[in-house]
Amino acid sequence: MSKRITVDPITRIEGHLRIDVEVDGGSVKNSWSSGQMFRGIEIMLKGRDPRDAWLFTQRFCGVCTTVHAIASVRAVENALKLEIPLNAQLIRNIIMAAHGLHDHIVHFYHLSALDWVDVVSALSADPAKTSALAESLSAWPRNSRREMEAVKAKLAAFVERGQLGIFANGYWGHPAMKLPPEVNLLAVAHYLQALEYQQKANKIVALLGGKTPNIQNLAVGGVANAINFDNQATLNMEKLFMIKDILDDVQTFVEQVYLVDVAAVGAMYADWTKYGAGVTNYLAAPEFPLDTAGTKFDIPGGTVFDGNLAGVKAITSFQDPYFRDNVSEAIAHSWYDGDWNKHPWEEDTVPKYSEWQDDGKYSWVKAPRFAGRVMQVGPLANMLIAYALGDELVKKYVGLTLDRVSAIAGARVGPAALHSTIGRHAARAVRAGVFAEVAKKHWGLLVENIGKGDTAIFNPPTFPSGEQRGFGFHEAPRGLLSHWVVIQNGKIANYQAVVPSTWNAGPRDEKGQRGPYEASLIGNPIADVERPLEVLRTIHSFDPCLACAIHTLDPEGKELSRLRVL
Repeated sequence: MSKRITVDPITRIEGHLRIDVEVDGGSVKNSWSSGQMFRGIEIMLKGRDPRDAWLFTQRFCGVCTTVHAIASVRAVENALKLEIPLNAQLIRNIIMAAHGLHDHIVHFYHLSALDWVDVVSALSADPAKTSALAESLSAWPRNSRREMEAVKAKLAAFVERGQLGIFANGYWGHPAMKLPPEVNLLAVAHYLQALEYQQKANKIVALLGGKTPNIQNLAVGGVANAINFDNQATLNMEKLFMIKDILDDVQTFVEQVYLVDVAAVGAMYADWTKYGAGVTNYLAAPEFPLDTAGTKFDIPGGTVFDGNLAGVKAITSFQDPYFRDNVSEAIAHSWYDGDWNKHPWEEDTVPKYSEWQDDGKYSWVKAPRFAGRVMQVGPLANMLIAYALGDELVKKYVGLTLDRVSAIAGARVGPAALHSTIGRHAARAVRAGVFAEVAKKHWGLLVENIGKGDTAIFNPPTFPSGEQRGFGFHEAPRGLLSHWVVIQNGKIANYQAVVPSTWNAGPRDEKGQRGPYEASLIGNPIADVERPLEVLRTIHSFDPCLACAIHTLDPEGKELSRLRVL
């Protein structure tokens, strides 16, 4: 008998995501992804000075503030054909890398690991065996027996007081959980340690950005980080070497803990390489520009269709017409006025809410398309495209990760396994390893350029009369982000943001093509319809927004029970 499950909301601090699935015979047969919150900042931007847009767009999200600021200033600079000084480019790059490292560590350990780790099971673990296992996998100095004993004691104290706190609402004992107690204890220990290292990465964002969230150092034309080695109030060598030391610490954690843990979890849940692939058309932006014009990048971007890596096509610059001309958004199933599919420059944002309709409108999220195709964005798309384009750093980390997974699993695991729920976690860890190296490289390039006597950080923009159109893209932690601006006589006439969660969480389009979330759930196993952990596993692998409660409904729409989830 088919059953309807509604998971509402699945959120991450801001923005509410609802997932509906129909389950029959223990697996998902149909699915719907619905954004349950209207944003509307695009409307607020009309008539404003384009130089102020980035301050508003940071408020799209309470987590991804930096990325919207970057995409926004790039969009206006693109419209004006304005290049920025090399120092400004490199400072922005270091901020983006640090933000990505913070985000990826938080996502795995604090937002999704507990879909796979049974915290309560860790209470029966042997700390000595846990330490021995950890030391066989990594040289991380905080894998000692004493550390594991302390974590187990802390966890036991939570349970004895009836105060599991952050661990209170998991699906402990769920039949889909299968890690041994020692692995669960190790994961809990690293969960707690990761709290320290995500904070370290975010400190770099604050040091360069002025504060976080909502950085303050950007400007259309560059950055506001004055450079003077003889002034304690400016960017000087003391601050730069503080940043370098933090990057070293975070890189050690990524290489000795994060990459190892993801490989171990992936190997022990190897069956999940069969689930969650969904859409295998991939889209990623090139990132970490090495020149002032945005024509050379440290990580390439492009497109792959139907999983065919051999057919990869690159996106080559900030001006690339291949990207510019092929993005559109559809609203056939979205709560906006009309039934169109338009290029972002031609769109409007006119809300028109109606009741949920499975075959009609059911989401505030639009449905982005590239050349008419549904595209998956995110670290998996980013790493697969860079791998296909021959990027040596990405190939290095993909190879190391697959070798480690294969060694733990006792069987060879190839790149094809990445097209999956567990593959998205692996790709995100790989990306963190790449980001750590790229951040240190760009730190070195910045120091070298300043050492040559170049302290330029800003080129002033000028706004001619008439119309200018621009777009700015950024490969954000959740995937390709683009902002699109139309400027009329120095004021914003239209503004649209096509964000990663729009690409992935979007509903069906006018052709009935499911969005990536929806497609990824088809065929997913469901062991217990009253505890749909497997739905969370696949959706969380994209790094969406998530919250604390779900409602399980019967086919007639009556609520059967309420369940607390992480």
